[in-house]
Amino acid sequence: MVKLEEVLDEEFNKAQVGPDADEDWDTDSDSEILSDDEDDLALADESLADRIYALKDIIPPTQRKFISNTVATTTSWVGSGLKFSGQTLWVVSTSALLLGVPWALAFAEEQQLAEMEREMKMQQGANELLTAGAGAQPQGASPAL
Repeated sequence: MVKLEEVLDEEFNKAQVGPDADEDWDTDSDSEILSDDEDDLALADESLADRIYALKDIIPPTQRKFISNTVATTTSWVGSGLKFSGQTLWVVSTSALLLGVPWALAFAEEQQLAEMEREMKMQQGANELLTAGAGAQPQGASPAL
């Protein structure tokens, strides 16, 4: 059969460090509670960043970790999306410049050439009318020898 024996902890039996029972304490003068004037001064020294940082204690650690992971994931996705769209915009714009500008110049040159051909045909037609009108003989006249 097993016999149980109670062993007392030595620290449990020690006297606590602190004032003796017969000492008289003045609780009003050593109070850590701030008066209204001291409270206002403490709040004036506190910055907005300190106040926001102190709010972290309101949210439980598991919830803070979830929020942190969500923000990190969202930031990563947004950053990747912006990087990809920037690279895509770069490829599209450089391709448009390298292919589009020479094509536009060639197209403009072709349009100018077609316009010049049209003008030359109009001038040629006008010349034919003028030469045909000047070389026309009156009716009933015979050609000169």
